[in-house]
Amino acid sequence: MVDLGLKMLLHDRVRFIITISGVAFSAALVLAQVGLFNGLLDNAALTVRKANADLWVTSRNTANMDFPQMYPESTVDRIRSVPGVARADNLIVCYLNMGLPTGVRENSLLYALKDFKAWNLPWEMKEGDLDDLRRGRNIVLDSKARRRFGDFKVGEFREVLDIRMKIIGESVGALSFTTTPISFMDYDLAQALQPNLLGGQTTYTLIRLAPGADPRAVQAEIQRRLPFNDVHTKESWARKSEHYWITNTGIGMNAFLTVFLGCLVALVVVAQTLYTSTMEHLKEFGTVKAIGGSNADIYRILTRQAIVAAIIGFALGTAMAFAVVPLAAKADLKLIMTPGFVAVVGVGTLGLCLGAALLSFHKVAKIDPGLVFRS
Repeated sequence: MVDLGLKMLLHDRVRFIITISGVAFSAALVLAQVGLFNGLLDNAALTVRKANADLWVTSRNTANMDFPQMYPESTVDRIRSVPGVARADNLIVCYLNMGLPTGVRENSLLYALKDFKAWNLPWEMKEGDLDDLRRGRNIVLDSKARRRFGDFKVGEFREVLDIRMKIIGESVGALSFTTTPISFMDYDLAQALQPNLLGGQTTYTLIRLAPGADPRAVQAEIQRRLPFNDVHTKESWARKSEHYWITNTGIGMNAFLTVFLGCLVALVVVAQTLYTSTMEHLKEFGTVKAIGGSNADIYRILTRQAIVAAIIGFALGTAMAFAVVPLAAKADLKLIMTPGFVAVVGVGTLGLCLGAALLSFHKVAKIDPGLVFRS
């Protein structure tokens, strides 16, 4: 009896294709939008999670990684004296102006350390040696900078704050939420380039704990000694950086609205299709009741239709969403769609389609079995 639902659903092939397309579009829209949202948030905390730092010290109320605040660099000496701290180094993050061969000037997000390799920053090098940053006016650019800065090669020169700098290396994968290209420079050189701003100042302090040290105890002691700073664990600082972009920009609301509209499209399309199909086959449903079928049997027929539409539509939508991933990568956008997230969207798609089937069931449940005997 349940196969009657499939026959009804497939009776009008055009309508069936429209139904599947609506579900597929909805699933693809939700997957792509939330995947893009996850990718942007991952960029916001990418450096934090990649760095070999157990704790991060920031200026009080620093909002996120890309908007640093200055504090005295001598703070690191007080941190190093705390029991349980194996190593602590200052990190400068700031924006600097870079002149391009075209004459255009672009901003770059600068990371400055004395020993990059000790902190796994940058975490992947395509070309060059980070130790060369200590040997003169040198700089490392990330490969993603080509989109804003144009093509460049190791060994070429660029003007940074009107000072000629040599590109001695190229990193891979260093990204910021704002998509500003990231560059790397020696700590002392960065201070020398901007003495009025950076002289005697830093923006972050990276901390590595000694083996066996209690992270919470060390964090609490550093916080006690530095009342005008904030002390974060790696994960708490990463979450705070992500949370800022969700609550202080429109990205969170934009993602929510897109997901809502995608769900609404699926609900409306499936509900309209099933309802129209049901109205066209009222006599068939009346026949089912006339031969002893119950409302439960009717609902199983409609459920079968909804499940088929959900499974096929979701499969096509998922394929469409994953097909967008390499295209987005060419535009320097990252879509993160984890198996768990895809499964949640799949369950949600099935739930929406079953909910749409309820609208049709309400009409069929009131059918008079005698309808089948009427002309």
